[in-house]
Amino acid sequence: MSHRSHHLSTKSPHGWWLASYLERFEFRDARPRRPEARCLVWENMILVRAKTRDLAYQRAVALAKSKTTRRWRRYGDPPGRLGRWVFEGLLDLIPIYEPLRHGAELLWTDHGNLSLGAIRRRVKRKRELPVFADA
Repeated sequence: MSHRSHHLSTKSPHGWWLASYLERFEFRDARPRRPEARCLVWENMILVRAKTRDLAYQRAVALAKSKTTRRWRRYGDPPGRLGRWVFEGLLDLIPIYEPLRHGAELLWTDHGNLSLGAIRRRVKRKRELPVFADA
């Protein structure tokens, strides 16, 4: 998601948290060594259940690490090149304030004071939403 909420609390009344993390891809024969090396990167968001923010952090890191592979696999046309996804770390940990159910508000962004025209220019029609961009 491209928007971020403004964190007003450090607690989740219903024990749910939204965590985002970065993972990058590397080929075994071309592993990045220098900070300016370019990598394919994904930001993933996961739902975490925990009573406290510390436990939510621990669980988010453990879950994100478990979703990336430490083992090398073959990618691309046969015979393929050995590659893997590497967990880099968390970007955000956001408490969810409402119980999870249809229509529950998960995130919000305060956009400040916008003109009516600016508001309407931001809104997308159904076919403009990325989920409907069938290529």
